[in-house]
Amino acid sequence: MSTMQEVAKKAGVSKATVSRVLSGKGYVSEATKEQVYKAIEEAGYRPNLLARNLATNKSECIGFVVTNTLYNGNYFSEILSQAAKKLENNGRQLVLVDGKHSAEEEREAIQFLLDLRCDAIIIYPRFLTVDDMDLIIDKYKQPIMVVNRKLRKNGSHCIFSDHAGASYNATQYLIERGHRDIAFITGSLDSPTAIERLSGYKSALTASSLPIQDTLIVQGKWTPACGFAAVESLLTGQVPFSAIIASNDDMAIGAMKKLNEAKIKIPDEISIIGFDNIPLGPFLSPSLSSIKDPVSSMINEVINRLISMLDGGYLSNDNLFQSDLIVRDSVCYGPFWSHNSLSQKR
Repeated sequence: MSTMQEVAKKAGVSKATVSRVLSGKGYVSEATKEQVYKAIEEAGYRPNLLARNLATNKSECIGFVVTNTLYNGNYFSEILSQAAKKLENNGRQLVLVDGKHSAEEEREAIQFLLDLRCDAIIIYPRFLTVDDMDLIIDKYKQPIMVVNRKLRKNGSHCIFSDHAGASYNATQYLIERGHRDIAFITGSLDSPTAIERLSGYKSALTASSLPIQDTLIVQGKWTPACGFAAVESLLTGQVPFSAIIASNDDMAIGAMKKLNEAKIKIPDEISIIGFDNIPLGPFLSPSLSSIKDPVSSMINEVINRLISMLDGGYLSNDNLFQSDLIVRDSVCYGPFWSHNSLSQKR
């Protein structure tokens, strides 16, 4: 591998001149720059990126911390895909780092990206608390954006989706169509998203003066197998229900499989709604109704805000993003639906 000294010799300049060309600091004539660039190309020289980042204090890289337990599934695939495309369009590189299995490991991942001299960092925290994130943002000069958390102190450094509101709306939609006994499959309850979606479901029942039946709430962990097992548990318990809300589409698909095996017709006997609106959803039989989170809009806002922090410009305060219920064939009217009133109560 060629060295900077060899490039300098080939270009007929000093090593210091090559360094100035690479760092962009200090005056170098255009003719000399051309000589140096030509020598670099001929020599096949590749400067040490970390050394260059240290010298320029700029890497054109944006770090992204996500714990590996969240990698699976369409939701995070879409987040990472949108982030990579958006940064590419802005001439920057995405650097993904694993936050692993604890708050301390998420901190270490953040520090790793800071040590690489990433210009800014995006964090989708699983273990760090809101207070932890506020302290981290205050501690470092590099811009940091937090996805899917509402910060108490640094409001301009976070964006989040209204998971509780989306779940409330899905539950209310079923209630208005005559469903009263609505089962709910939670996500992992160490996840703030799962807790918010469960909260929205309970709030909608309470708002419609319907009881919260613990026997209709089954804990899952985001996988199709959990959805399958949840329905198996509901059927074994022999508690009547006419609809299911699953906290993601993967669990909804598992639930549909178990219902099909039990020869329970969807949606004639049981309606079902999921979350995430995965691409497979419209092609299931019946097609799956689902909550669509505004992932593209959220990531666009994150990247735009980071670039504004880095390069200057307008800084939006639009932190809360609303989701949409996409109604397909997996939902129909329930046993208490009335032509006279969509909001009929039991």
